[in-house]
Amino acid sequence: MKTILVTGAGGFIGKNLCATLEQHKDIEILRYDLGNTPEELAAFIARADFVFHLAGVNRPQYQEEFEKGNRDFTIRLLEMLENTGRAVPIAMTSSIQAVLDNPYGRSKKAAEDAVFEWSNRTGIPAYVYRLPNVFGKWCRPNYNSVVATFCHNIARGLPIQINNPATKLTLVYIDDVVAELIAAMNGMAHIGNDGFCHVPRTFTVTLQGLADILYSFAESRSNLMMPNFGDDLERYLYATYVSYLPEDGFSYLLEKKQDDRGWLAEFIKSKQFGQIFISRTKPGITRGNHWHHTKVEKFLVIEGEAVIRFRKIGSEKVIEYRVSGDSPEVVDIPAGYTHSITNIGNSDVITIFWADEVFNPERADTYYLEV
Repeated sequence: MKTILVTGAGGFIGKNLCATLEQHKDIEILRYDLGNTPEELAAFIARADFVFHLAGVNRPQYQEEFEKGNRDFTIRLLEMLENTGRAVPIAMTSSIQAVLDNPYGRSKKAAEDAVFEWSNRTGIPAYVYRLPNVFGKWCRPNYNSVVATFCHNIARGLPIQINNPATKLTLVYIDDVVAELIAAMNGMAHIGNDGFCHVPRTFTVTLQGLADILYSFAESRSNLMMPNFGDDLERYLYATYVSYLPEDGFSYLLEKKQDDRGWLAEFIKSKQFGQIFISRTKPGITRGNHWHHTKVEKFLVIEGEAVIRFRKIGSEKVIEYRVSGDSPEVVDIPAGYTHSITNIGNSDVITIFWADEVFNPERADTYYLEV
């Protein structure tokens, strides 16, 4: 069993790190945060095999708190570790702002220097990360994260402020940060020539580009267009955005096109994977009787009984597939075949349809022809 001390365990990175460490059955987590006492910290340090030092001050009421919460606390932590007489490695998260000549930057730089000096003197491994803008779930909005603030406000229809749209941001995803911290714990940190550790993958986006991506997520509920999940930045931003939805805003209604046959509703669309929609069809009703030059589809009946019929263009031969929601069976709809689906049961048929492209009424590639 390995015992891990996490300072700043209640913060953004701390919560995500602890949630991941909890999945390791051979790890005991000692959580230290603002609510703990100095005595508890000393007791934790006496038991720790590794320390993640994530605690820090970045928006205090008084400037003096920068030095107290960043430099002084780090020095005290290092002294307590040394006093145990054991070699307990430490990984510390700092900030790219440590290079700036302001109270926050100077306090973070002083904390870094203290860790490096301690490591050089004792020979105990220390890993210092100057992190760029970290984003992901559980980050506090309207505090010090532009991604969290934008996600929170856009998800609620609130305005956002962009002073310089061309400002470039370097972002790093929280899961990548956690993975790298755990790698450091296992002695596999990514260490640069300057002695600082780093997360191997980062993303670059302008402030306006970030806003545009997040606004597209909000609009996806009305236009049903999903992000490009082949782009990791968009995928991670989408996961982040959805985590900031208000608790009474997790759901949204789809537009149903209803007639005497039943109804049909589009579900989601994407330029990369096409379109998915769902239908409810009454007994005896047939849908389709059309064909496509290039478009391909998949039909999946999830409730009821139906027959799917095909006829190759120019042929008289009709092919039938009987399908039932009791035994989910996907049927491919090839190009060049007119096709239809008929409810042959006594109850409504519910079908999920997939098409490889989003429907474009100006280039529908859909031609009526009875099977």
